[in-house]
Amino acid sequence: MPVTALVLLACAHAALVPPPPGAGWNVRDHGAKGDGVALDSPAVQAAVDACAAAGGGTVLFPAGVYVCGTVRLKSGVMLWLDHGATILGSRRRADYDDYETLDFENDADHETTYFNLSLIRAEGAERIGVAGFGVVDANFKKRGGPKALAFKRCHFVEIHGITIRNIPNYAVSLLGTDDVNIDGLTILNGYSDGIDPDSCRNVRISSCRISTIDDAIVPKASFALGERRACENITVTNCVLSTVCNGFKLGTESGGDFRRISFSNSVVTGYGDHRPAISGVSIESVDGSRIRDIAVSNITMHHVRSPLFVRLGNRGRDLPEPVPGSIERVMVSNIAATGASLPCIIAGIPGHPVRGVTVSGLRAAWKGADPALAVGEAVPEEEASYPDAYMFGPLPAYGLYCRHAEDVVLENLRLSWEEGFWRLGVTRKYKEVRWPADYGMPDPASPADPGPAAWFEDTARLRLTGFDPRPAPSGAPLVRFHDVRSALVSGCAPEAGARVFVDVTGGNAANVLLAGNLLPGGTAPFTVSPEVPAGAVRLSETGKDAPGGANQ
Repeated sequence: MPVTALVLLACAHAALVPPPPGAGWNVRDHGAKGDGVALDSPAVQAAVDACAAAGGGTVLFPAGVYVCGTVRLKSGVMLWLDHGATILGSRRRADYDDYETLDFENDADHETTYFNLSLIRAEGAERIGVAGFGVVDANFKKRGGPKALAFKRCHFVEIHGITIRNIPNYAVSLLGTDDVNIDGLTILNGYSDGIDPDSCRNVRISSCRISTIDDAIVPKASFALGERRACENITVTNCVLSTVCNGFKLGTESGGDFRRISFSNSVVTGYGDHRPAISGVSIESVDGSRIRDIAVSNITMHHVRSPLFVRLGNRGRDLPEPVPGSIERVMVSNIAATGASLPCIIAGIPGHPVRGVTVSGLRAAWKGADPALAVGEAVPEEEASYPDAYMFGPLPAYGLYCRHAEDVVLENLRLSWEEGFWRLGVTRKYKEVRWPADYGMPDPASPADPGPAAWFEDTARLRLTGFDPRPAPSGAPLVRFHDVRSALVSGCAPEAGARVFVDVTGGNAANVLLAGNLLPGGTAPFTVSPEVPAGAVRLSETGKDAPGGANQ
């Protein structure tokens, strides 16, 4: 391989260095016009083919606008887009490759499954990439069309510095592709996902700016390869993500496993001024995936409905019979969020709890919420539903909802609500629900009551330490436990205003201990309902058990 290509492929996390003048294969030398009118993809493909035939190197795009259909990269070839260079997607369907034919059934959608319909694509290639200071403009104004960059079963892929915009499909789509380095990429005006590593290994994504309608960065483990392949060893750091959906999400397509994945030092916001994101971070297993060893740290969020969504479900896509997977060993730390309107959610399903989630150092403020859950109404399980933070409908707490979970550690959480807290007057299915002003609705004349800060149900081995939520004006209990077992609540110092700190219900409640909490005057440590077994709740300060059915 020529030295130029080796230098470019080794430039990870370093300043982009253009190839020297005269180096590489110039697309103009192979007939490209770069005038924004002529179809240049045949000339570009000729340059790629010549470069690959010579053993690899750099294909150069000098300043100009190159109208292209599908360009197929080959092993050892790097595309370099110089300052002022734009690859402009053709609007003619005939200029792109047809969908591939698969010899297996796959339940995933077309965007996840098919790779041939792409602007720049490769399959089975290695030591390839796209870099430079130029632009890849897919040239679409709505969703539905070719992917921008698509790599299937490739190795050693480098994407650096370029801007991708106006994309009707996934901007960067990776399937079964390993050893990938994406650095300094900008994605603007995406109508679908930003970056999707699907069934990939050893992927590094850093210093990217992504603004897209659908999810920003989404590791997946679909059946699009015809096999269940793990998505593992993925790092995402130093990124700014703007979306209407989810900033960083694991799952959705979750047939293969997820392990050893990190998301850190990043910002997640809604899309523009009036379209909040559904979640900042989502971790989802709904198709049998085993998710484990996930770390999320140092994330700032604004205009995000649910800061954290952890979901174990049982949709069972591409399974002969739905079988739940698992979620274990998830570490979340140092999260700051403002403008939220859905609680943080940790939710498994009956008999299959989420296990081993630690959330440490969360400060979040809620500006509103969906309708309050009616008294006596249960939250639906939605075991087989598509996973998203709005999927359950009304929830019984403004800040945190945890159900069907074990070994949960929550420490140093500060949950609050903003003045003028509102509730929308709709009932179910909230994907398109945003702020009241976005629908021409005036802010409520009188603020709504936020209700409890946190709700725990069918949760075992819970440690709640340093939990200091803001109470509702109504004086509602700060925390509600329903059928909670083996829970330690300690080191908490909530604000004044609640009549009760922890309200305990459920005939399966057991071994709940409150110890060393600093409660303001007028706030009782706990209350228990008549069905709670005697001695299920204790105060270490007195050393006395609370008799079942008594209010303390």
